[in-house]
Amino acid sequence: MKVSGFTFIRNAIKYDFPVVESIKSILPLCDDFYVAVGQSEDNTLDLIRSIDPKVKTQETIWDDSIQEGGKVLALETNKALKMIPDDTDWCFYLQGDEVLHEKYLDTLREAMHKWQDNPEVDGLLLNYLHFFGSYDYITTSTTWYRKEIRVIRNDPSIYSYKDAQGFRKGNDEKLRVKPVDAFIHHYGLVKHPKIQYEKRRNSLRYYDPDKTKEQYEYKAEEFDYGSVDLLEKFESTHPEVIRERIVKKNWHFDHDLSINRLSPKHKFKKWVEDHFGFIPFEYRNYKII
Repeated sequence: MKVSGFTFIRNAIKYDFPVVESIKSILPLCDDFYVAVGQSEDNTLDLIRSIDPKVKTQETIWDDSIQEGGKVLALETNKALKMIPDDTDWCFYLQGDEVLHEKYLDTLREAMHKWQDNPEVDGLLLNYLHFFGSYDYITTSTTWYRKEIRVIRNDPSIYSYKDAQGFRKGNDEKLRVKPVDAFIHHYGLVKHPKIQYEKRRNSLRYYDPDKTKEQYEYKAEEFDYGSVDLLEKFESTHPEVIRERIVKKNWHFDHDLSINRLSPKHKFKKWVEDHFGFIPFEYRNYKII
């Protein structure tokens, strides 16, 4: 069984992406790793090339004229996906702010072996923990996705979907997946507030330039972490590869856990999840088989 990792990245240093930790977290599972490195304003390319000999890069140019729905992120993901050689069996995708805990490496390896020869399985579905404000808090709001496809079969009909949220194949067909009891740690909203502000303002231009202007031109140049709807304390362990970054954290964020800004609709969904273990009307970009 051959496994190839892949991702895309741009301005990793400028916007403080934990992309090195992300790649390193799944390298033990990967025979090789492919990165589409967008033209950057910093030394992102050198940073990626310094990680490990297994990491291969391709320099890309983002089409900054595409400013709708985050489509450019999927285009860059597909560039990395196309770098993967034909003899690969499974393709493992992580975005630059996602890290796999080492305790799930064996679980994922076993799942890939188990379903390798079953063509009905297009991919593997992983769970998510979304960190917010600092490494001490996770979101428990039903407005965040709980699961997503991160391992896909090496099938040329599979492509990155919408803003690189997940994957589809053929004519917009959802992938058939097997759930795996493993968690991805998503650290996209754990940065110094000033860097988070700049990163957020930059990324919004790929979704809605008018929204960027409305929401950020008149505000102080710092992201407001205090406006979050619902958080809880994280009581478990972080992946080993990111612990050094956690020690170097240079800002403070504290939060009153009694705050609940969920809308009535999401308060109902949260109540159902807490009592029955599922979220009603949850969006699923996959078919569990």
